Amino acid sequence: MLADRLFPLPLPEDDLARVVLAEDGTPLWRFADRDGVWRYPVTPVEVSPYYLEALLSYEDRWFYQHPGVNPLSLARAAWQNLSGGRVVSGGSTLSMQVARLLDPHGRSLPGKLKQLWRTLQLEWHLSKDEILTLYLNRAPYGGTLQGVAAASWSYLGKSPASLTRAEAALLAVLPQAPSRLRPDRHPERAQAARDKVLARLADFQVWPQEAIEDALEEPVLLAPRQQPRLAPLLARRLNRPGSPPVIRTTIDAALQRRLEELLLGWRARLPERTSAAILVVEQPSMAVRAYLGSVDIGDARRFGHVDMVRALRSPGSTLKPFLYGKALDAGLIHSESLLQDVPRRYGDYRPGNFSSGFSGAVSASQALATSLNLPAVQLLEAYGPKRFAGELRAAGVPLALPPLAEPNLALILGGAGSSLEDLVSGYSAFARGGQVARLRFQPQDPLYQRRLLSPGAAWIIRRILGGQARPDRDPRAQLVQRPSLAWKTGTSYGFRDAWAIGVAPRHVIGVWIGRPDGTPVPGQFGLASAAPLLLQVHDLLVNRDSQRGLAAPADPQPTEVGVAAICWPLGQPLDKDDPNCRRQRFAWTLAGTTPPTLQGEDQPLGLGLQEAYWLNQRGLRVGAGCPGARAYPLALWPAPLEPWLPRRERRSARLPAVDPACPPPQLAQAAPLAIVGVSDGDRLQRPAGSAAALRLRLSALGGSGRRWWFVDGQPIAETGAGAEFDHAFTRSGQYQLSVLDESGQTARLVFSVRD
Repeated sequence: MLADRLFPLPLPEDDLARVVLAEDGTPLWRFADRDGVWRYPVTPVEVSPYYLEALLSYEDRWFYQHPGVNPLSLARAAWQNLSGGRVVSGGSTLSMQVARLLDPHGRSLPGKLKQLWRTLQLEWHLSKDEILTLYLNRAPYGGTLQGVAAASWSYLGKSPASLTRAEAALLAVLPQAPSRLRPDRHPERAQAARDKVLARLADFQVWPQEAIEDALEEPVLLAPRQQPRLAPLLARRLNRPGSPPVIRTTIDAALQRRLEELLLGWRARLPERTSAAILVVEQPSMAVRAYLGSVDIGDARRFGHVDMVRALRSPGSTLKPFLYGKALDAGLIHSESLLQDVPRRYGDYRPGNFSSGFSGAVSASQALATSLNLPAVQLLEAYGPKRFAGELRAAGVPLALPPLAEPNLALILGGAGSSLEDLVSGYSAFARGGQVARLRFQPQDPLYQRRLLSPGAAWIIRRILGGQARPDRDPRAQLVQRPSLAWKTGTSYGFRDAWAIGVAPRHVIGVWIGRPDGTPVPGQFGLASAAPLLLQVHDLLVNRDSQRGLAAPADPQPTEVGVAAICWPLGQPLDKDDPNCRRQRFAWTLAGTTPPTLQGEDQPLGLGLQEAYWLNQRGLRVGAGCPGARAYPLALWPAPLEPWLPRRERRSARLPAVDPACPPPQLAQAAPLAIVGVSDGDRLQRPAGSAAALRLRLSALGGSGRRWWFVDGQPIAETGAGAEFDHAFTRSGQYQLSVLDESGQTARLVFSVRD
């Protein structure tokens, strides 16, 4: 006992060797120890019984009976070596071999005595299974490999639990001379040594003779040894101080390998120095099945070492589905609510659309499906940016803002920071009945979720993103549920980030493409860059599920979701024959509510959507106090939409003629805004043979205050009342010209330029 205290047994300490495993035990990545050695720790129950039988039969038949040293084996080895004049065999037991592995020594007599002492210490402190486990994980297998599991995966590409008899015999003998018998370099020597083990097993009748003969027929043909090289950035993320030697993940190794190959194939299609990230989550369990933080960790020109799954970037338009879902729950809109895609001004902030021009009157579902910016800003203004950002954070989707900054209207167009993993987690709400669930990277991670939306709102938004924005036109018809991919793209300011996030029946998929250093990449945007990769990943997942016989889960319509026939411009249910029902649409509704059309707070025209007018017996418009006057309700479109409406729908056309004998009072308002310098529908042509740009002098009549001018939705000028300016139209084709004044009035026309 005194000697044991003075010379304690050097049991292995944490040498920082780690192995990161997929869900099925496949090694994804390994971190070597200080000597560059890597291991895959296992216990005897995790190894094939064939291997244990071959090992014990060949190395130490009496392992479980002797006290660590087998005197008979030592005596036999000494006699054979002396009589042969050379080292013929060794008498070391497995315990003695483990002692030598833990405390190496020379082959002198003092070294042998030291080995015997360490062996007795092993037997004193550890059980036989613990000693066997040390051997399984510390035995040398050539090069930087230690342990049977590391050798099995490197040489054979399979788990040590599934070894055949021939493979078990091969791995049992390799530690005797790991460099000389390396099967990837010296297959003939390795096969001869393996056959020697099989012969010993036949002599001891451990295995049936027929099985021995089959194993002898199996050749040793191995591919070059490969190190595990999957999900490197996830492995680095999980290799934290204090991590266990074996780090288990939820990754699907086959899917991870397939997607890494896919992304490497995409590298040639990406601009120089551009990287990409893919995240695939199985939505029922929220287990991360594939994690690709960059195109290639070894590609320094593409910043492959930067994990873009975790990086904070501008989310572009990917936040819009959350806003529309929250607005549904708040009773601000239904799926077909009338929104306004017109020029808007909020102080110094003038948002525009990604695509050219403005669309005028659009439904909420259309605005979300086509990712229009102006309707989203109108909706966020009504909902409140601080409220929106706070509710996202509370549900587990935090948005990063600069120090001391507060959420504003730019938030919904990407004016904040988010990460791919947070966005994928947030989009899980559309597949989980409105619950945002945290991603699970390891099997022991709990499933933690918080509510963001009601089940009905989540279902409606998923329908819109999946291309099923409007219900059957007959609200009594049986709705056919066909779950498909619901997806949304996004592009950050300056073409820095391209996003595509999809919700499939079984998975949530996130894709990001851009430069990690934040440099703009002109022409790179979500629909053109990230969406094709998202769709390819989705198709791969669908094919895998089909091959496995997995049917798409049911997607029942929540009880609170209904269908209503509503009419524009009021957004309310009206009889189709009602003269105030200008356009009828069928909408998804929540809890039977049909919110009225949302008005913009930044457009103080003093003109509402419902007005009353009085007619006399001749059908002429008169004042309320005129003889025989009767009141009639009139539903009008929001005033900013006037330039985009057909002439028969404009206010002037909807109101009957005035009776000059008893006219109604005139409303005090600014004169209508009109563009001067070009007319709607003009077809302009450059002079023959001229390559110069076509220049027009433009101004506006009517309205009030300053004017802001837009061409195809992009701001081009700001002028004072009555001021003129020149603008060059450089390309051929159609143009949309718009102007906005301080009172919120807009004017718009379309013309074309030809060579």
